[in-house]
Order: sequence, then C-alpha cells, then structure tokens
Amino acid sequence: MLPKYIDIHCHVNFKAFDTNRDEVIKRALDNNVWVINVGTQIDTSKKALEIANQYDEGVYAIVGLHPIHTGASFHDESEIGEGGEEFSSRGEIFNKESYRELLKNKKVIGIGECGLDYYHCSEESVLKQKEVFVAQIEFSNETNKPLMIHVRNNYENKNRDAYADVLELLKQHAKVGGVVHFFESSLENAKKFIELGFFVSFTGVITYPPKKNGQGCDYAKIIKEISLDMILTDTDSPYVAPVPYRGKTNEPLYVKEIVKKIAEIKNMPESEVAGAIIANARRVFTF
Repeated sequence: MLPKYIDIHCHVNFKAFDTNRDEVIKRALDNNVWVINVGTQIDTSKKALEIANQYDEGVYAIVGLHPIHTGASFHDESEIGEGGEEFSSRGEIFNKESYRELLKNKKVIGIGECGLDYYHCSEESVLKQKEVFVAQIEFSNETNKPLMIHVRNNYENKNRDAYADVLELLKQHAKVGGVVHFFESSLENAKKFIELGFFVSFTGVITYPPKKNGQGCDYAKIIKEISLDMILTDTDSPYVAPVPYRGKTNEPLYVKEIVKKIAEIKNMPESEVAGAIIANARRVFTF
C-alpha cells in the first residue's frame, strides 16, 4: 500500500540521529510517510542501506558521493559526529565498484547525492567536483538509476554559478533523469531542469518568510509557475526544519508541512498535492 507522503531526501543515516533513529523512522511510518535516506560518501551510503534493510517497506536508500567530500571538507558534526572521521580531512576518491556493490540491493533506488557545491571551494576543488559529478552521471547512465542532485552557490561569489555548471554537465552527459533536491534558484533554472527531465524538490525553507536582502529564492513564484507533476518534497533532515518546527532538529515526519505549503501556494487541496507528489516519486524511483 502506498503512503500519503514521501520524504525523497533525508539523512536519518547521519550521526545526529544515533540516539533516536528508530523512533524518528517509526514516527514517519506510523504517520504514512515514506523515507529515502541519502548517502554523502561510502560510509553514510552503507548506513543508509543498512537502515533500509531493517524495514519491509517504506524506507529506501540512495548512494553516492557528495561534492564537499571530493576533497578536504568542512566538518559537520550532524553528519559525522564530534571529532570527525578520517574521510572528513582527506576527501574520498569515487570508487564506482564500491557503489556498484551497494546497488545490487533492491532497496537502493538512486545515485547521489552528487553535484556541485561552491559554498566553500577553490578552483582546484571546482575541477575535482566536476570530474566526480561526471563520473556519477556516467554511472547513472550505466546502471539506469536516477540521480539525486545537490547544487549550492556562494551568493557572495558572482564568478561561479553552480546551477549553470550542473545544467551544462547534465546536457553533455546525462541519459537518465532524476531530481534536483533543495532547489533554491530561479524559475528559469527550474524550467531548464524540467526540460532535461529532472524533477524539482522543495524543502522546509519554502515555509520561511522571504529574505529581505533579495538573495533568497522566490519560492511562491516558482511553485505557482511550474507544473505539479514535476514537483517533489524533501526535508534534508536534520537540517532546515519547516515552520512550525523551525530551529529544531528536522525529521521526515515534517515533510507534511512542505506539502501543506505547496498546496497553499497552488491553491489546491492538500490531499491532491500529496497524491500527485507520491505519483511523481514513483515516476522517478522504483518502489
């Protein structure tokens, strides 16, 4: 039986949930919310699959290498815990065969999160990120698994545009679609991704008041303009909890607030929006 809601991108596989992981997933499933945990490197990818295998249905995994882990990376305690682990300082080389082994399990339904992150980066880092992203696009083509794409800009650096670069690399290399999670760009870019066959996913940030400095994404405009049949929802837990949970640790259950906000923006019944998003997720992923 299909769920009412789905969180297509969360990280209950992260250290932040070590003390309450089972409770968080049970809360989601008990409230008819299905969960896709997303890997950021080989260890968290393995953890995502380990968690998925503990449930008969409703919990899945996506495996891959996040752009910030292609080199020496910013230490995020929510992800790897206090003190970090070896990979946080050395970066990871994308080993296709290690990820291919994980893909043998039917609970693994995509590749990622992969893409480009220009928030903390150097010219050398950009080149490495692009190389690893292309490798994962080609891996997606080879395995016919959809891509889970991460894109982040540093808005103080106008010389680099991660969204433009991701679009260009997808045009050049991608033969399989996927989803751009945590979308925070322009309506024009949303339409470009959709033209390439990629869904656009929104997080709890859409429930926040618009930024006064004009740097923020005009979510209301974008959500009104693009077709509901190309929209997905993700919490990116444990980050960016939606209103009314803002400031707390996010979790998959809260994806309902994102669906509610999309319904409000589109002036549609929440049940209709929720149903469409489940149908969209089934068009992208096999479950």
